[in-house]
This record gives sequence, C-alpha cells and structure tokens, in this order.
Amino acid sequence: MAIPEQFIDELVARSEITEVVSSYVRLTRKGNNDWGLCPFHNEKTPSFSVSREKQIYHCFGCGKGGGVISFIMEIENLPFVEAVRFLAQRAGMEVPETGENEGYRRRRERLLALNKEAARFFHETLKSPSGGAGAEYLFGRRGLSKGTVTRFGLGMAPDGWDNLIQAMGAKGFSKRELLDAGLAVDSKKGRIYDRFRNRVIFPIIDLRGEVIGFGGRVLDDSTPKYLNSPDTPVYNKSRNLFALNIARKSKQGRIILTEGYMDTISLHQAGFDCAVASLGTSLTQEHAQLLSRYTKEAIIAYDGDGAGVKAAQRAIPILEQTGIQVRVLRVTGAKDPDEFIKTYGPEAFGRLLNQSENHIEYRLRQIAAQYDLSDDQQKVEYLRSAAEMLSTLPSPVEREVYGVRVAQQTGLSADTMAREIQQAYNRRVKKAKKQQERRDLTPTLQLQPKERGLRYENFRSARAEEGVLRLMLLEPGLFREAERMGLTAEQFSAPLLGRVYGLLYQRFRSGGSTQLAALAGVLTPEEMSHMVQILEEPEDLAHSQQALRDYIGVIETEAVKRKAGSEQDPLLAAREKFREKKAYGG
Repeated sequence: MAIPEQFIDELVARSEITEVVSSYVRLTRKGNNDWGLCPFHNEKTPSFSVSREKQIYHCFGCGKGGGVISFIMEIENLPFVEAVRFLAQRAGMEVPETGENEGYRRRRERLLALNKEAARFFHETLKSPSGGAGAEYLFGRRGLSKGTVTRFGLGMAPDGWDNLIQAMGAKGFSKRELLDAGLAVDSKKGRIYDRFRNRVIFPIIDLRGEVIGFGGRVLDDSTPKYLNSPDTPVYNKSRNLFALNIARKSKQGRIILTEGYMDTISLHQAGFDCAVASLGTSLTQEHAQLLSRYTKEAIIAYDGDGAGVKAAQRAIPILEQTGIQVRVLRVTGAKDPDEFIKTYGPEAFGRLLNQSENHIEYRLRQIAAQYDLSDDQQKVEYLRSAAEMLSTLPSPVEREVYGVRVAQQTGLSADTMAREIQQAYNRRVKKAKKQQERRDLTPTLQLQPKERGLRYENFRSARAEEGVLRLMLLEPGLFREAERMGLTAEQFSAPLLGRVYGLLYQRFRSGGSTQLAALAGVLTPEEMSHMVQILEEPEDLAHSQQALRDYIGVIETEAVKRKAGSEQDPLLAAREKFREKKAYGG
C-alpha cells in the first residue's frame, strides 16, 4: 500500500462516517442506523443505511457499500490516494510523503506538470506560423473567438515525429514520463514518437482545474478523425467529461450532452455554458453518476444520424437510473446545434432546447421511423413494438397517456391500445415472477455474490468463510481463537474471502485496525460492496467462539475434500485431520 497502514487507521478513526456522509446525504436516525436517499441511484424511499457501530454504509437498493474512504472515492470520483488526501485535509492531517506514497505523489505531480507544459506548447504553436492550419480551422471554419480559444486552452500539434518530445525534453521531462502521460508512443521497433501530430488539440481539464489528457482532431481526411489520450495514472475517460469543470458552475439548471469537443465549445461560445461531452467513449454509469451531482435535467444533443440515435438510446436508461430527467433535442432546419445557432441565433436555439422531447416521445418517434404506417401489417408491428416499450414505463399514468397518443396517431381506439400495453406489461411481470420463483427455489443463487467474477465454486465452504470474516470484523479478539485452531487463508475456497482474511489477520498481528473501512485501498468497489453485504448479515455473538469453531470445521472439511479429490475418501480424510488436531491439543 502506498500510504502507511497506521496513517489509514488514524484517518478512518478521525473521519466518523455519519459526519462525512451527512455532508452529502440528509440522514435520519432509525434504530441502530442512520438512513437517507442513496446518492448513487434514484430512489424515493430511503434504502441507504449508515452504521455508526460498524463504520460502513450500505445501500439495499443498488448494493453499493464500504467505509468512509470508499464513500469519498465513489461520491467525489477519486482514486484511493486522492480520497485519502481529501479526508486528511478535512481531518486536519498531513499525508506522510515517504516511501511508496512519496513516489506516487511525485509521479502524479510530474505527469500533471508535464500535461500543463504540453498544453502551453500546443497553445503557443497555434499562435505561431506552424499552427496556421489549426488557426484557420478554429477561427475560420468553426468561427471561434480568441476568447473561446483561450478559455478552453485550444492548441495545435505541429507536423513531425518528435516536436513535443524535444520541447518537453528541454524542460526536463523524460521520454518515460511522456509515455506514461500518453503524449508519446513506443513503436514496435523501439522508436518513440509524438502521439499527437498535425492535429488541433483540445486539453481535457478535470474538476480541480488540472490538465489530465488531450484530444486531437485531424485537419485532412486521414484517420482516425479524433485521437484521444489513453487512460493514464491521472486520466480515466470513463470517469471524466469534457468541459464539466465549466458546466458545473452554470446557472442554467440543466446539462446539454453533446457528441464531441467542437459541439460543446460552440455551445459555450453561444452562451450555453452547461454543455459537456464524453471523451471518445459512450456515456457510462460513472459519467451519469458524476452528472447527477450537478443537475437534475439532461438534454441529449447528439447527431440525428444512425450512430447518434443509437448513442442516445444507450444513454437514456443510464441517465434515468441516476434520477436525472432526460430529454432529447430535435434539431430542425440545420444539421447540428452549431449550424442552427449560426443560422437562427442563440435565442432561437434556447427556445428549441425548451421544446426538447422527453425520452418517451423520442423513443416512440424512433420506433415509428422503422415502419411504414400506411401499410396495415407494418402498422400492427409498430403498435406491438410501441406497446412493448410503453409497458416498461413504471408509471401507469405514463403508460395510459402515451398509449392514447399512439392510438390517436394510428387511428386505433384508446381502449384497444391500453389492452395491448396491459398484455405486454402482464407478460413482463409474469416473466419476472417466474425468474424470481426460480431464484427462490434455488437459495444458493440468491446468496451468491452479484458480481460474476466473485461467484463461489464451493458454496458450503464459502458461506462458512463469510461467517468467519463476519465474526472477525465484529469481534476481532476471535483472531486468537482462529490462530489457535490453525486456520489459514489457503484453506479458504473463495479467493476474495481468503485474501480478506489474510489482510485482516496481518493487521491484527501488527496491532492495526481490523475495520473493513481500512481495506479501501486494496479492495475494488465491487469487492468492498460484497464484504459490506457479508457484514450486514445477522450474526449471534452470544456464542461466537462456538460459531467460529463450527465455521472453521466446515472450512477444514471442505479443504480436505478439495485436496484429497478422488484419491482418498473425503470423510476419512476429514476425520483424520480432526484426530491430528486433537492430538496436538487443538
């Protein structure tokens, strides 16, 4: 771990979880826990629980869970070390800059400094004779003002293989650092060259104002048209949005989602400072969660071509899951928002935004476009497709209102359409019920981890392993009993559970904290959420030692079975193992 365990333990101790969470979520005390609306998904009834005793949070709706560091990583969109810095500043602590942590900090600072210098180099190049083509594109063809170009730090990567490498080398940056920052590429022959060449450059700036990556657009017909920085230690395209650093301060009360850098920049220049764009990737759940912190309404302003329609269709449910109200812009009289604004002006575009379709209208229109409604057979297929889509709406009012609209559009009676929607809805409910019944008849499926990568191969042993970990987390003194009985991480059948036991045992032996929150730096969010679910299951501590012995007995028996395989009767092997333990006073 990059940061000393002792510091993590003290930081967790000083960062009482309900105090931290309550600065983001309104909590109400009920029973032993505090409850509120989950900040990670949309809900009307509180299912987000915070335990002061266990120092964990757990949403019974979306399944997310963890300790105080995990919460800050999730809510602030930060990697582990930066979340630790965030909490340390809040607690008035100074993160120790020694060993691995000092190396991490220096590397990160060097990469950010390199990106900043590279952005300056590109910007200065744009103003020089070698940036003429870029200037013609930005100022001439796209009509950007000098103020807009400066505000977004736009630049130009000159033609040539190593202009940036040479310029940054003169400032003391190594080729290794250029590779780590994604600014240079290592060819198969061992040659290093600039990633961005003869392209207009768009710096990507995070919420803290740091340059974390770049996008580059060609000025001719070469491919790819857009080239983006790869993921680096300071940049993750799935967790950042272009221009969100500006849009989050907007007073317009909504976010406009566009497909690219220029669309976003053009909207900002026209006065719509709430526009953002994803970075060379489809909208992700992380993007949507990030947006939900700053807005309750998003207008999708993607292109109207096939790719744009598909991207909008994918984005709608992702945004909806976070509670964002989704609408879709329908541009008429122009190919895109930029052309519309240039032709009709910003005020007309503002009116167009206000007339945006809600996502239901948009989806119905897209379905209708697939059919010839003058043909009776195709009309029937359209009605069935529309009914199927409307049956997914959670509100019966919405299903009725839009059902009536579809009926009027096709000359069908409202009652007939309502029956078609109800039948589709009933089929959906029946299918869901059957799936639930199958799960109910197979309890092991219910108890398996949600993440496929964490599924148990030996369910009986894994459930006992869960019990051991739950007891250890609730009553750390039981580690001595487990140690006396000779329990080892190697006996665990589930890799995650064995690893967690090993980590907690090491912490216990060294006198460190065995709270689950202390493992935020070594467990993934999915692993942490699963461990929280294990910890939240009921456990009777009145007879904890006997429970521990029972759990360990199951683990050892199953471990012997796995080891013996077909070579030995597993029951005899388990019995022999038990006799050996008794002989040594176990």
